[in-house]
Amino acid sequence: MSTPSSLKGGPAAPKKRETFSSRKLFILSAVGSAVGLGNIWRFPYVAYENGGGAFLIPYLVAILCAGIPLLFLDYAVGHRYRGSAPLAYRRLNRKAEMIGWWQVLICFIIAIYYAAIIAWAAMYCWFSINKAWDNNADGAGAFFQGDFLKVAEGAGVSFEYVPNIFVPMLAVWLITVIIMVAGVNKGIARANAVFMPLLIVMFLILVIQSVFLPGAAEGLNAFFTPNFEALLNPGVWAAAFGHIFFSLSVAFGIMITYSSYMKRKSDLTGAGYTVAFANSSFELLAGIGVFAALGFMAHNTNAAVGDVASGGIGLAFIAFPTIVSNAPLGSLIGVLFFGSLVFAGLTSLISILEVIVAAFQDKLGWNRKAATLVVTIPVALISLVLFPTTTGLYLLDTMDAFVNQFGILAAALVSVIVVGAGLGALPKLAKHLNRFSSVKVGTGWRVLVGGIAPAALGYMLINEIQTKLSEQYSGYPAWFNGIFGWGMAGLLIVGALLLSLIPWSRSSKVSDPEFEGYQKAVERDEVPETSGKEY
Repeated sequence: MSTPSSLKGGPAAPKKRETFSSRKLFILSAVGSAVGLGNIWRFPYVAYENGGGAFLIPYLVAILCAGIPLLFLDYAVGHRYRGSAPLAYRRLNRKAEMIGWWQVLICFIIAIYYAAIIAWAAMYCWFSINKAWDNNADGAGAFFQGDFLKVAEGAGVSFEYVPNIFVPMLAVWLITVIIMVAGVNKGIARANAVFMPLLIVMFLILVIQSVFLPGAAEGLNAFFTPNFEALLNPGVWAAAFGHIFFSLSVAFGIMITYSSYMKRKSDLTGAGYTVAFANSSFELLAGIGVFAALGFMAHNTNAAVGDVASGGIGLAFIAFPTIVSNAPLGSLIGVLFFGSLVFAGLTSLISILEVIVAAFQDKLGWNRKAATLVVTIPVALISLVLFPTTTGLYLLDTMDAFVNQFGILAAALVSVIVVGAGLGALPKLAKHLNRFSSVKVGTGWRVLVGGIAPAALGYMLINEIQTKLSEQYSGYPAWFNGIFGWGMAGLLIVGALLLSLIPWSRSSKVSDPEFEGYQKAVERDEVPETSGKEY
């Protein structure tokens, strides 16, 4: 197989890009990103509220018709154009760069509050040993909001700091920055190679212990008993699609960035299926463990499972502490559950920050260490200023709700419309996927990405806009939602436009004859795997 003369060391020899040293490390890192807090505290409740066992039908449809196709889209963009989200979109088309920066800023918002939740979970690992919440006569909920978070009476911005939150948050940021500075292989891949096996082992032990609790069968019956009438409700299908978009970490830059670190001859679709079904398997495992524990809680309080079931922060920091206080070996259950939240959160936080670091590294031509420190230290400082305070919970709740709905959903909708209908790039990206993959994609994939995905995203986005406009979110003051909700979502778009105007470093090789020549050679399969010449 010959190599074009333009690639024999002359002007077309591209710069070396960091790559995962093996396919296994990429998959571990991608699964580490996908498996986050939402898998543990969101999926079980979403499934229970939307038909129980019957929810698995729209859930599976959503995975196959939207989740995996969009995952393949991210892989194709990142792997073909060998860059962070802004660089990859810029190489796809100059006008698309802004989408990449929109995704970067979404990750910025998520990162600043995600660290707070990891810190809460770390503290609750410690609290589980002595069941500290039992000291509050009003229960685990009063302990969480009062003794622990010291939540202010109303939503606002306070600089009254809570040491019990600030110290563990600082520790979370120090650990994360060290991992990020070490780079893709020595930092991110090694961290995931340690954290993910620990997470799986801990959660397996938790599930085994939970299913033998008194009342566990009642909880599992509530979780799995199908309500097929729910399938006639469009909201149930929207819930399935919405959960999959967030669960698989698609459409906000993470998988584009990670796939840009894959070796040139990588099985893209094979890796995608592995990541998607590993993520779903963990969610199902989480559902079993959580509802077995909730069944025990219902049995212990002579209540129905529906009366004690909850999701999100309420499940993690109110329901589970109650379970820990009453279950045999409850302290062990608490350490395993909250330890799992810590590890799942850390692997996701690392992937979120990598989107930001890689973008500025590409844009400005900085080395890894400089880009990491310049990016992560300001992000950490903003996080440590806003969230270890008595109003941190209000800020987190509002920013999380609006960045998910009017950040991730909106950016995903715009990206699939621009890439599919606007630029007509799906045939080219399908060809790239098929060049390196064991499972080929065809017209069906293009229809799903260009038709089904935008229809589902558009439906959910319109619903969210109508809901948020009809009432003040969580009853918070209009000014608060206006600044930290609507205002924040709008600033993401403005910031993305401004960042796209900054000139690119020459070392990025954004769009020049070298890069184009290299890509054409790749398409002709004329670049040897051992050439080392990769963007």
